[in-house]
Amino acid sequence: MDGLTQIQSIIIFAWWMAFSLSVVLYVVLDGADLGAGVFSLFVRNADERGAIMAAMAGTWDANETWLVVAGGILFSTFPFVYGSAFSYLMVPLALALWGMILRIVAFECRHVANPRWHRLLDLGFGVSSLVVAFFGGMMLGAVMKGFPLTHEAGTVPTYAGGALRFISPFSIWTGIASVIAVTLGGTLFVRARFHHGEPIRHQAARWSHAVFYLALLAAAITIVFSATIFPWAQQKWLGPNFWGWIIALLAVIGAAVKMRTAANRDQDLKALVWFTVALAIMSISFMATIYPWMVPGTWTIYSGASPSVTLFEFTLAMGPFIPVMLTYNAYQLWVFRGRITALAAHR
Repeated sequence: MDGLTQIQSIIIFAWWMAFSLSVVLYVVLDGADLGAGVFSLFVRNADERGAIMAAMAGTWDANETWLVVAGGILFSTFPFVYGSAFSYLMVPLALALWGMILRIVAFECRHVANPRWHRLLDLGFGVSSLVVAFFGGMMLGAVMKGFPLTHEAGTVPTYAGGALRFISPFSIWTGIASVIAVTLGGTLFVRARFHHGEPIRHQAARWSHAVFYLALLAAAITIVFSATIFPWAQQKWLGPNFWGWIIALLAVIGAAVKMRTAANRDQDLKALVWFTVALAIMSISFMATIYPWMVPGTWTIYSGASPSVTLFEFTLAMGPFIPVMLTYNAYQLWVFRGRITALAAHR
């Protein structure tokens, strides 16, 4: 925090929290949509695949807006991180963006397309959801490993490395783990949105029971993998405040048990809420683990922040919009909370 006033440091920390909140909200909200898309690859009935898209039609735009917000905060508040990290992640970012574009095209065109195109659009929706989930998780793993910067006097540090440096056993694993996590969320979402008598809901229930244990295994492997290869994570988790991390771990396990119990009792909404709680606790624990780094070993939240004038202007201009967006998102979720049937494909 050299050269920063106390006020600047507080504002930077507040925007880092806002950035973290935006990422968590995107992962939690759009993650379920992505998981439903992955699940749709294994649904044979065309009307049911179309109904999955209809189930998220009222909320997907607000869910994805949080990704735009996160990118805006990163660009305006942490421009040095934005410039170098996006160069480092150029390939997976491009692939994830391709997936998002294809996903939206399939989503928006299906209900107006000739039925003979439905299968192709459904496939595009499912594959693009898988692509976004995998490369999104892969980028997280790549960021955790950090990347080298140039150190030329009088110039802004930039990424110094090749286009494929992001590929590693850990980043590949986090991509796989991400797909597993969103698939669990997606199956719980489908269960919560379809009427109890619908066949697709029973298929989603079978999937959620199986993927639940797979997700627990994936979480355990990720924790052990991280502690093994990242000294900064090991030092925090096993340091003097280890009891705090034990409490967080027990909270995640408790939320997972609650989720499993609710799912077994066909309390679909409650199961989805407990899944969200578990995912939120893990996300908060992750942010606490890497703090004060934004990119471990490369940028801290303070070294990567923008100059004070830009920082204050951005705060005054954009700060009030965050509570407005939270209210809008909550309102959409409340309005489109009802259950549907496969007939929703013909909306």
